[in-house]
Amino acid sequence: MNINILQRTMLFKGMTEQEIRSALSALHAEEREYKKGTTILHAGTTTERVGLVLQGSVTIENNDIWGNRTILSHIEQGQFFAETYAFLGNEPLLVDVISNENCHILFLRIGSIQKAGKDMTVWTMKLITNLLLISSYKNLLLSGRSFHTSPKTIRGRVMAYLTSVSLQKHSREFDIPFDRQQLADYLNLERSALSKELGKMQKEGILTTRKNHFTIHDD
Repeated sequence: MNINILQRTMLFKGMTEQEIRSALSALHAEEREYKKGTTILHAGTTTERVGLVLQGSVTIENNDIWGNRTILSHIEQGQFFAETYAFLGNEPLLVDVISNENCHILFLRIGSIQKAGKDMTVWTMKLITNLLLISSYKNLLLSGRSFHTSPKTIRGRVMAYLTSVSLQKHSREFDIPFDRQQLADYLNLERSALSKELGKMQKEGILTTRKNHFTIHDD
């Protein structure tokens, strides 16, 4: 386990190497690998484990009984998933966690820190503080998605999403983490309608796109 990599993640922010090693031992750290398209966590199940993406990426999806998919978020290398469910322990997941590509995941049983009580250590207090930061960050991401899907038009949703990515990347040229179908699922659109609108926007000189690479042009 590369401790230097873990120190750069939000969950272990501010921890010493020894504190991280103590946390890994106490939280029963386990590494697992998944092939692209594998369901890592299933909706309806419970978990005490938070997942840290060491390599690859995953998507958080809502798949209904009619086979319709909505992508809620994209979790990249160094980011976490299922932390809220893991901390609560007995709350069934409302989403599926799917490997977006071949993945290497570190799992930690953070549900056990609730049992620390008066025996809470320094690293435990740091971990809880960092979990609060992660939760707050995730709330911002979910709020962002509501802005992306609130416009009534396809173009409005596309521009809302691309504008937010541009602001995050500090550039008008960037890659997005979704392929065309995933972008359609994220924005709650039909893929054919999305592709048609992107084609119109290119012809009008609003943007240029190839696969997941976008350039937004000046007026």
